[in-house]
Amino acid sequence: MLFWIGSTVGLAIAYLFGSMPTGYLAGKLLKGIDIREHGSKSTGATNVLRVLGKWPAFVVLVVDVLKGAAAIIFASWFYPWFTTLPFVTPPTAFNLQTWLPWAVCLAGIAVLLGHGRSIWLNFTGGKSAATGLGVLLALSWPVGVGAAAAFGAVLATSRIVSLSSMVAALTAIALICGLEQPLAYRLLVIAGSIYVIMRHRANIQRLLAGTEPRLGQSSPESKA
Repeated sequence: MLFWIGSTVGLAIAYLFGSMPTGYLAGKLLKGIDIREHGSKSTGATNVLRVLGKWPAFVVLVVDVLKGAAAIIFASWFYPWFTTLPFVTPPTAFNLQTWLPWAVCLAGIAVLLGHGRSIWLNFTGGKSAATGLGVLLALSWPVGVGAAAAFGAVLATSRIVSLSSMVAALTAIALICGLEQPLAYRLLVIAGSIYVIMRHRANIQRLLAGTEPRLGQSSPESKA
């Protein structure tokens, strides 16, 4: 019983890492506003850039990336440590080497859900792209670097953050499937990338309509 309780606590901590509302706190601390009522109404770094400026957006971006990386690093440390405690009895035929990648996979999903559905913001939040990058960098740095490079290349040519984020998510799927990685990690990246793309549904509609704003332009929501 203690094994499953501890495992659940580990996932809850990963979720809480993700749920820290960085963009919301930046709005409150710097301008006393709820950033969900401005711009695109997202708490992500892109909306922080529109509403608060470059440096707040940079800080939010870095912290959001670190949240994702911290959850993976924490899970990779916590579960091996927890299972060695004398009062914890793992299930019969338990194998840490086999089980750990799956535990890390669930922690990665938890941190993404935490960012997109923060308990502190009535289960609203950002699109989890930056937090997803942190997950990738901690999980497999070549995949993270490749996804970041794809993001940068598309952003440099299109100046559309949403398009860049979705291309980066698809690149991450291609890279994780092409590299030698545990099945759990591959499933995490595939599921996480699909989640990030789904969080961009409204952006996809605007891209198809040709109305998606570029960097430096105000969002359709703010004009409305």
